[in-house]
Amino acid sequence: MVEHVILVNENDEVQGEMEKQEAHLKGVLHRAFSVFIFNNKKELLIQQRAKIKYHSALKWTNTCCSHPRVGESYLEGAHRRLKEELGFDCELQKKFDFIYKAEVGDGMIEHEYDYVFTGQYEGEIHINPLEIESVKWINFIDLKKDIKLHPDNYTEWFKIIFENYEKYIEY
Repeated sequence: MVEHVILVNENDEVQGEMEKQEAHLKGVLHRAFSVFIFNNKKELLIQQRAKIKYHSALKWTNTCCSHPRVGESYLEGAHRRLKEELGFDCELQKKFDFIYKAEVGDGMIEHEYDYVFTGQYEGEIHINPLEIESVKWINFIDLKKDIKLHPDNYTEWFKIIFENYEKYIEY
C-alpha cells in the first residue's frame, strides 16, 4: 500500500498530500505525531526501529511515531499506530506541537509538524517485527546519559524532542 502524508504550512493548514517517501526525499513540511508511553515507575518505553525501515533503521526512538492519514486526526493516528506497532492502546494526552527539519540519512529529510502525546501503560507488548526490532523501558536519567554518550544510536526527531521539550513530556 502506498502511504501518503498530509502536507501543511507553518500554521498546520492543509496544503495537499504526497507519497510518504517522496515527501521525505523533498523535505516538505507534513503532519506527524510522536507518542511517549510511561509505566508506573515513570520509565519511558522506547523502541529500536526495524532494520528494514527505509530511514533511521535500528535507531532508538520514542514509543511510536508516524503520520496521520488523510481524514484522520493526529490523535486517531497515534492510537492506530500504537496498536499496529506495539499491540496495545491506552489513553493519550497531547502535550505540545512543534515544527522541525532534520536530515535522517540516505538523502531523506524529516520536515514535520509534530504533535506529541503521552500516556501510561502497564500491560503486555506485542511488537510488529516489520516496524520494531526491540523495545525497552528506561528512566530519563539513564536515557539522557546514553543519548549524550551515543547520539548516533537515536533518531534525529527523538533527540530534538528530548533536548528541547523534555519538561513537557516528563510523566
